[in-house]
Amino acid sequence: LSLKHVEFRRKMNVDSIISDWKPPEVIEKYVSGGMCGYDKEGSPIWYDVIGPLDPKGLLLSATKQDFMKTKIRHTEIMQRECRRQAEKLEKNIEAITLIYDCEGLGLKHIWKPAIEAYGEILTMFEENYPEGLKRVFLIKAPRMFPMAYNLIKHFLCEETRRKIVILGGNWQEVLRKHIDPEQLPVAYGGTLTDPDGDPHCKTMIKYGGTVPRSYYVQDSIKVQYDNSVTISRGSMFQLEYDVKTPSSLLRWQFSSDGADIGFGVYRRTKEGAAQKVAEMLQVLPSERYNAHLVPEDGGLSCPESGVYVLCFDNSYSILHSKRISYKVEVVPPPDGQMTAVNKTGDRRLQ
Repeated sequence: LSLKHVEFRRKMNVDSIISDWKPPEVIEKYVSGGMCGYDKEGSPIWYDVIGPLDPKGLLLSATKQDFMKTKIRHTEIMQRECRRQAEKLEKNIEAITLIYDCEGLGLKHIWKPAIEAYGEILTMFEENYPEGLKRVFLIKAPRMFPMAYNLIKHFLCEETRRKIVILGGNWQEVLRKHIDPEQLPVAYGGTLTDPDGDPHCKTMIKYGGTVPRSYYVQDSIKVQYDNSVTISRGSMFQLEYDVKTPSSLLRWQFSSDGADIGFGVYRRTKEGAAQKVAEMLQVLPSERYNAHLVPEDGGLSCPESGVYVLCFDNSYSILHSKRISYKVEVVPPPDGQMTAVNKTGDRRLQ
């Protein structure tokens, strides 16, 4: 064990984290995933189920430290399971199989604070448990996946990237090659069910969901904004971004002081000449956001290149000017082909 890892274990109380620390209720209830079954070599299998996660709700309800400790706790539980399997089968078992179910991956998952928190957790995992992962089967990857992967891949070392296999339409068949059907939930192509016959094995794998607002803790996300501006009463403020490459992602974060603010996104349809908002193409309808209570954070995929205009609208306010803090960025699409197809039709990440 490296000195750094020994220090990490001491600082995080890792040796007693399974027995002495319980994640907050909101994490227990709404973080999806879980350990279920063993692969043909006897390694435990962990499922990460992305779709039902509510990243914003979770980050507004618990601290980043709590998520970090939860990940450490899960990892320690899996390592303990590896040791048990090794004793039982009298062979060396050190790493787990991870099944990453990407169905339902969407814009909410690439919310900037979520990506940042996830990045910190991945970095911690890479630094402290580099050998803990045997392979990752990524299934049901939607069109959004390359964009999402592009945002997190620099947190992963080369070694880990090589372990990721993106499965195509025949994913159930491939999983059955590596996992006996009786160790694989019915929902994933096997024959395993919960004692009550549930094909999703919900007693072992949690399926998350939307976090009720009653869990929210105010001020839990501190966003660093790049700019701020005062928008006088009855007026509007526009920000223009020239999106050069189709399928780029436009992301924004903003908060307002004291009261709500209108916000919408448009695309210019005329080159060069001045154009009124009313004449532009509406990309995201203008709505009033309570950005003074919860910082607003959003994004949209830009199918076409062009000048996109973010419009802050205070025209409805007869009395009050609004101070807005904001941060905007254009994330270009992943370059070229991110995957190479191997003989079995599975794709390996580059």
